[in-house]
Amino acid sequence: MRDNTQPDNNQWRVFCAVELPQRARDLVLAHSARLKEKVPHAKASWAHDANLHLTLKFLGEIPVASVTDFSNAVSLAVSRVQQFAINLEQTGVFPPHGQPRVLWIGINDPSIHLAELHAQLEEEAAQKGFAKETRAFHPHLTIARLRQADKARELANAHKQMEFEPLKIDIAELLVIRSELRSDGSKYTIVSRHALVGDQ
Repeated sequence: MRDNTQPDNNQWRVFCAVELPQRARDLVLAHSARLKEKVPHAKASWAHDANLHLTLKFLGEIPVASVTDFSNAVSLAVSRVQQFAINLEQTGVFPPHGQPRVLWIGINDPSIHLAELHAQLEEEAAQKGFAKETRAFHPHLTIARLRQADKARELANAHKQMEFEPLKIDIAELLVIRSELRSDGSKYTIVSRHALVGDQ
């Protein structure tokens, strides 16, 4: 049996995501900082600047030899979708009822192109042998995971009551990213970039 504390050099932890502009990440981090000040004793794991991505498909550990297949699937998916814009807005909690576990900032997809891109990605990845996501697509940006019940509801309520000014984000490319879990936090390495169809 493999020791799970040791990295498997034949496996990479891979996902596909939209890279957020620095302006968006700064606003999210400022929102998180206000929440920490408002409920300082809440126990939560907060998203850092480096891991604020809009993930479209998470594969987890896959053979290194399969990474190229996934990148090719992403290339095919973006080749059919025009560049578009989404809005980062709204605050919310998962689950919506009961003990809160996740704080998120919502994604508004007015053109429906993000949903279209996700569907294309799922289809092309499936053609390459990667399992389709069974859950419905609800794009969002996770900003915190609540680790203990104490103060969690207070923090969740503060988050929902705190306004997040809508921010338009232009989507021009998808990234395939490798994530390496380390004791000092995750290290992210961009494996490939895939541009959407430009303006005609």
